[in-house]
Amino acid sequence: MPRPGLWKRCLWGGLALWMLTAVVTYTTENTTLLPTLILLGSFLVPAVFVLWAYERHGRDLGVPVILGCFVTGGVLGVLGASVMEHYLLHPSLWMFLGVGLIEEAVKLAALMFVVRRHTQLRGVRAGIVLGGAVGFGFAAFESAGYAFNAAVTMDGIDLRSLLETEILRGLLAPFGHGLWTAIAGGVLLAFRRADGRFRFTGPVIGTYLGVAVLHALWDSMHGIALWLVLQVTTTNLDRSLFAQGYLPRPTDQQQHLFTLFSVGGLVLVTLAGLIWLRSLARHDRAPNGIHTP
Repeated sequence: MPRPGLWKRCLWGGLALWMLTAVVTYTTENTTLLPTLILLGSFLVPAVFVLWAYERHGRDLGVPVILGCFVTGGVLGVLGASVMEHYLLHPSLWMFLGVGLIEEAVKLAALMFVVRRHTQLRGVRAGIVLGGAVGFGFAAFESAGYAFNAAVTMDGIDLRSLLETEILRGLLAPFGHGLWTAIAGGVLLAFRRADGRFRFTGPVIGTYLGVAVLHALWDSMHGIALWLVLQVTTTNLDRSLFAQGYLPRPTDQQQHLFTLFSVGGLVLVTLAGLIWLRSLARHDRAPNGIHTP
């Protein structure tokens, strides 16, 4: 059983190893180190958060099931989302909502698959911890893919782009997939039957749709910020700019507004998710709440 405080040692030790690998890779230009750099950067924050959740709230759930949710659930989620998005999604105004609906659905399906034989795993707390593990696993594998795509360009290896991608996604990791799937998982397992069967009640469906909307808002914040900037600074709205996804010659005011709206929007989405998660946790501890056995 891991000793208390292991997540702190893993965080600082992993960060030191990632920085050392980045320096050696940059100095030697040895491309064989890229997989090590990508894996360390992509998995460090998600794995540390799962370890923290285990130490604080999930010791009685068991290491195997949490590890299974992180690895198996994460891989199944990424694969399922890739297949469904390839065949079901097409560029449109509602594409990001489709992404949110698909990815949140496959993560919940992965959670149900991993815990299907563990009928004792019920309740809000178990769902938050295990759902978060699936979400962080999804985020880790997805980030590895984004880092690889950022590194490989037509002109060769772009190490700077790889590092920027890993730093940004590492900082944002706690507020994305892990948070959304923790919320949905908490409600899903709260309504699980004693015999292990899952119940798709109104609150379960509503929570799924709610986190899918949060997901869609997060992914589409760039376009929302662009639309808000144009609404505030122009009189004749040029819809062709939305297809380009950027302003060709933005003024200083437009640049500042875009940063304000995009960052501010992400903060609002994050706060909504954190408040929702905290509300679930409080309900689980309430005298009349749904408790984990």
